[in-house]
Amino acid sequence: MMHVRNSSERADEASSAEVVVERISEGVTQLRLNRPERLNALGLSMVRNLRDAVEALANDGTRVLLIRGSGRAFCSGADLKERQTMSVDQRVEHNAAINAAIDAIAETPVPTIAVVNGLAFGGGCEVALACDMRVAALDALIGLTETRIGVIPGAGGTMRLPRLIGSALALEMMLSGEPVTAERAREMGLVNHAVPVGELDHRVAQLAALIASRSPLGTREIKRLVRDAPDLTASECLQNERRSLVRVVASEDYAEGLAAFAARRAPVFVGR
Repeated sequence: MMHVRNSSERADEASSAEVVVERISEGVTQLRLNRPERLNALGLSMVRNLRDAVEALANDGTRVLLIRGSGRAFCSGADLKERQTMSVDQRVEHNAAINAAIDAIAETPVPTIAVVNGLAFGGGCEVALACDMRVAALDALIGLTETRIGVIPGAGGTMRLPRLIGSALALEMMLSGEPVTAERAREMGLVNHAVPVGELDHRVAQLAALIASRSPLGTREIKRLVRDAPDLTASECLQNERRSLVRVVASEDYAEGLAAFAARRAPVFVGR
């Protein structure tokens, strides 16, 4: 089940939820994958709850969405113990549910940050790839490890990883099935920042707060333009940008930004 946590609730109630929704600060919400005993493996019920949670947060005032894991892992990928008991049709259904959750992350208009607090293998790596940005602890390991068990990435990895780091490096990672360290991932452009474990939460909070302080209308427009660009020609991209600019220039947020600039104060954006 999905669970929205607040300070008045008992910790044992929150720990029973497979996906925990936590309000971190003004405009910043965190989804925590919460199966630490299974390294946050993507079971069928968990991914359905993850999809529902992401979709529910798209229009609730969240300006930045963080995704992280409980315990020592970000996400170990599909729950292989669960999958062993499934028929072929059930395995296909399981993978479709994983795809739906990961597609929901990729398609949400809210800027997203994967907080890679530990290993991110297989489908867990694909969850991180679906986010707009990734910040990793230095002890994290990240990889599309599916070839180790005779299967292939099946939740967008073969498309998203090459777009992020180039086909040669992506093929090396996928064909070998070997994970990379957080520092190597940063060098490759797979993660934005690789930081010491004790600094992870602080660095993510800084980045999230900065983005949340900007106009939500503007940040969502930028995300949409960048997300759609690979499927369009250069001319179509420019046309989209110019249409977006017309909408933004007429917005309340832009009027507030101009007024704040003139008054030498911080703007207060409302997302309209």
